[in-house]
Amino acid sequence: MNRKKTVYSCLKALFVGLVLLFLYAPILLLAVYSFDKTNMIGRFEGFSFTHYSALFADPKVLGMIGNTFLLAFLAALLSTVLGTLGALGMFYCKKRVKAAIHGVSQIPVINAEIVTALALAVTFVAVGVGKSYFTLLIGHMVICTPFVVLSVMPKLKQMDNSLYEAALDLGASPAKALFQVVLPQIIPGVISGFMLAVTLSLDDYIVTMYTRPTGFETISTYVYNATTKGNAHTAVTLASFWALTTLIFIVILLFVVISNLTGRKKKEGKQ
Repeated sequence: MNRKKTVYSCLKALFVGLVLLFLYAPILLLAVYSFDKTNMIGRFEGFSFTHYSALFADPKVLGMIGNTFLLAFLAALLSTVLGTLGALGMFYCKKRVKAAIHGVSQIPVINAEIVTALALAVTFVAVGVGKSYFTLLIGHMVICTPFVVLSVMPKLKQMDNSLYEAALDLGASPAKALFQVVLPQIIPGVISGFMLAVTLSLDDYIVTMYTRPTGFETISTYVYNATTKGNAHTAVTLASFWALTTLIFIVILLFVVISNLTGRKKKEGKQ
């Protein structure tokens, strides 16, 4: 019996290891070659910070990266506020209304992104709004907000709703009960939704192409144009995006690790 358990545990560990290898091997490979002198994957010529120095040496590339992160932050912030309010509204609605609104809000999640992008472009043309930073921001909010709702709703369902009712019975206003009782309980979901929205905005290409103003570049559009049309400043600058990818991955990894450690300490403190 113990032998069967040991074999089962080994197979389970092997399966998990293969899945993780399948998911992270390409990123790890890219990270390794970001420290290589060459700009060709498949030939390692020696350890170097060439790609990192090239990344931070080009003012135009730095401006494009700054624009991308600013757009991602604004879209994620607005989407988090809108998605959290939407999740709260759905949670306290009647069952039939909740189901209808929830179904409609998830259409951008299951819908093909090209359909969403085309629909946005046609809508802006129909109402006479030209492509601008505003249309780009709206487009990113459309694809980010439903994911915030998906992150917040589980925390609302786990919440002890009697605490909110008790706060009202003790004389708290609905707004005060919301900010001091409900929000502290769902804040992990809000933070998760915000980070997911940032990632979606940074990664988006299709909606960005259909809604961005002329001349505005993000990381996704710049890299795509550089690889297909060869409009990168230099080959080193293009290869230095391996370094940018590595930096983004490390920052997200550190955030996830710190969040998990903080959450674990809070649970241990409550026990």
